[in-house]
Amino acid sequence: MPLSWNEIRHNAHAFAKEWAGETSEDSEAQSFWNEFFSVFGVKRRTVASFEEPVKNLAGNWAFIDLFWPGTLLVEHKSRGKSLDKANSQAMEYIRGLKDAGRDDEIPRYIVVSDFASFALHDLEADDTVAFSIANLYKHVDAFAFIPGYKQHSLEPEDPINIRAVELLGDLHDALEDGGYAGHELERFLVRILFCLFADKTGIFERDAFSLYLQNHTRVDGSDLGIHLERFFHVLDSEENKRQKNLVEDLADLPHVNGELFRERLPFAEFNRTMRDQLIRCTHFDWSEISPAVFGSLFQSVMQPKERRQVGAHYTSERDILKVVRSLFLNELREDFEKAKGNKNRLKAFHDKLGGLRFLDPACGCGNFLVVTYRELRLLELDVLKALHGGQQVIDIHNLSCVDVDAMFGIEINEFPARIAEVAMWLVDHQMNQRLSAAFGQYFVRLPLRKSATIRHANALRINWEEVLPADDCSYVLGNPPFVGKKARNREQQADMEHVFGQRSGELDYVCCWYTRAATYINGSQIRVAFVSTNSITQGEQPGLLWPSLWAANIHIHFAHRTFNWQSEARGAAHVHVVIIGFGQYDRPGKLIWDYEQNADNPVIVQARHINPYLIEGTNTVLQSRRQPLCNVPAIRFGNMPNDDGNYLFTDEDKTAFLAANPKAAELMRPFLSTREYIHGIRRWCLWLKDVPPDVIRSLPDVRERVRRVREFREASTRPTTRQLALTPAMFGEIRQPSTRFILVPRHTGEARRYIPMAYYEPTNIIGDSCLFIENATLYHFGVLHSAIHMAWVKIVCGRIKSDYRYSNELVYNNFPWPPSPTDKQKAAVEVKAQAVLDVRDSYAGSSPAALYDPLTMPASLSRAHAALDRVVDACYRSNPFGSDRVRGEYLFEMYEALMAPLTANLEKKPKPKRQKKTKENES
Repeated sequence: MPLSWNEIRHNAHAFAKEWAGETSEDSEAQSFWNEFFSVFGVKRRTVASFEEPVKNLAGNWAFIDLFWPGTLLVEHKSRGKSLDKANSQAMEYIRGLKDAGRDDEIPRYIVVSDFASFALHDLEADDTVAFSIANLYKHVDAFAFIPGYKQHSLEPEDPINIRAVELLGDLHDALEDGGYAGHELERFLVRILFCLFADKTGIFERDAFSLYLQNHTRVDGSDLGIHLERFFHVLDSEENKRQKNLVEDLADLPHVNGELFRERLPFAEFNRTMRDQLIRCTHFDWSEISPAVFGSLFQSVMQPKERRQVGAHYTSERDILKVVRSLFLNELREDFEKAKGNKNRLKAFHDKLGGLRFLDPACGCGNFLVVTYRELRLLELDVLKALHGGQQVIDIHNLSCVDVDAMFGIEINEFPARIAEVAMWLVDHQMNQRLSAAFGQYFVRLPLRKSATIRHANALRINWEEVLPADDCSYVLGNPPFVGKKARNREQQADMEHVFGQRSGELDYVCCWYTRAATYINGSQIRVAFVSTNSITQGEQPGLLWPSLWAANIHIHFAHRTFNWQSEARGAAHVHVVIIGFGQYDRPGKLIWDYEQNADNPVIVQARHINPYLIEGTNTVLQSRRQPLCNVPAIRFGNMPNDDGNYLFTDEDKTAFLAANPKAAELMRPFLSTREYIHGIRRWCLWLKDVPPDVIRSLPDVRERVRRVREFREASTRPTTRQLALTPAMFGEIRQPSTRFILVPRHTGEARRYIPMAYYEPTNIIGDSCLFIENATLYHFGVLHSAIHMAWVKIVCGRIKSDYRYSNELVYNNFPWPPSPTDKQKAAVEVKAQAVLDVRDSYAGSSPAALYDPLTMPASLSRAHAALDRVVDACYRSNPFGSDRVRGEYLFEMYEALMAPLTANLEKKPKPKRQKKTKENES
């Protein structure tokens, strides 16, 4: 009876294990090939002979190393020798056979080898497969001719790619359009995906799924749904309980179990096109897919075709590994290195690995759990090699103590939850193949007796203890959803209120997971790491989130400062994120990964304490202040028109308006808003403040605009806006400077190294998209245009998307200015600040957007800013700052020192007595 492919793979592992490390002599070649044929259950001497004589081109007799007439020719070389010469000799032997009239003996296959590597040439298909002996088990199907298996003329296998997913997406859409939808469709496709993977990885016999579809179903697809359900039912049946008269292709299927095929589904109705699509999917090499992207890739299958962007949900493994390594893997690897050489310590360490439990409370398709499990199994494999590497292992089935039941997840959507379970089985099988290769024995966990626990539920509404008791949990990790306040739907807003009550404010949705995690890990040594939008470390959010976490005794253990969370999809937007690791206890050796200077090679620094802005510092968060912390000019908002556009004009609008109303020229003033200022666009406004009523009445078009403003305000639902209808000729809010001022854009792109500010005269009306500072000297201008102020902005500033949102109360009013600069230092700043202005004036035709674009910034302006940076830094300390992170840490130390006496005074003040309620004070 011929061997099964699983038995052949088992033998291939053993063969590779035996010969991989040998310093083999040429004399051993015959033993090598005898054992090679035994891998396939064939005795070499029954089909092939050694040293077959044949004449070469020179007419001399030569000898083929191994010859199977009509089938195989083998040319063998010493280990490490070039196989090119072996290929040339083999082709010369074939010509010799032809010249001798032995055409019927010319083989289809040529194999050349040097003990360590193989190259198999299929002369009929004009195809070559090359691989090392260690990877023989992956390519045994290429030698199907040795045990006599039929060579099926399937299309060449392509690596799993977007086309395969598109085919599945088309199949999904066709089934859904035909009425096969919802839970049944999702479960059905998950089974299909498992079978595609199993077909190429040894879980099934070679191409069992593909061949069953081709050989047992009608070409019109009419009976495909019935056969698929039959196929699934057999996978769920124990071998000894199956019907005796099953067709062989079904009887040979393994018992998979794991509840994947347990549920009975309605038959899916197929047609010819749908059948062709499914069979085409079997032609891809699904063994090469990374389970880490498996779930996200196929979640895209479930999107309607018109909205599908294949790969849009990919999460880069590189970035997932940042979490996994920082949270536990680096430390476990260090422990392993310390245990090496001590068998007892290694065994204890191995037992520790087997006892670890992981929870992802927003697991999606399981990417984080998959990578975690894979890395844990790879570490375990290294441990097993250290324990048993020099010994013969009789049975590897009991070696591994790390299994998929160590992984737990919570996912709000059903399909990702189910796909996560399958992804865990896939990575488990891949790791079992690694174990097989390492110890020369075939290892597969079938039937599936254990599985990851993926709970289909809302993680913000259930008790995590129901999924994994905290006493059993080791680590919590994941990538909870990022949803800002304005983007939340009703359900998410209700979740926020459920977690935070009415105090959620500007917090991002992801913050809910921090609060829930703090509750879950209470009183434990569990460590947590979440990927989060970097907005939770900026603006108002640290002050809203962290005081309650500190009250729960939460400490930050490590942090990755802002970096781009990459998607592997073409055209997918990058998201700016941070990674925060924390626990309910303090620990030494805190680390900060800083990506400021090199996104691929971050600087790693040790910290005694990490604050919510992810720099070294104490538990300090900024609160909004009405007045500057230091003795500097106040900053204010500009004027808000609240006019529905009636008082604002472009150049063209102004020209047309004044052509009809020339007497209104004196009422026109330049209008400054962030967008127009940054991009050098001129804008104008009708400024009617202090304009006599009779002048307005004498200009009909001006009066008409005033009337329209009144109607616009009267129609508002806001009482304050309706009140403004009483003074329709005025801007809604007027805060116009009376002296020269600095314009500060409230919003500006993060790519600019500096926020471009400028001086203006009060004849320019400033809009509320800008801030302004009156009575500001060149010294103030210089400090605000410096690298150290920008370091503060980067850390503290809120964002819209990735753009800075400069806040008067949070950023400017809390900024620690140089504590006691000398007159000489201030003068130096003023000189360098004027130099910046002078360079800008020399490019009078260029907008701030062009001047401060990193690609087009003039070298002279860059040098002027660098000189300004140096003199401003010197106002803070004599030693130069190495990076913006260091500048930020220094500023936070200053901030804490400045705040200390203010906090002390507040604590000394007696609390006011509560008044008794009376009708008078109630009113």
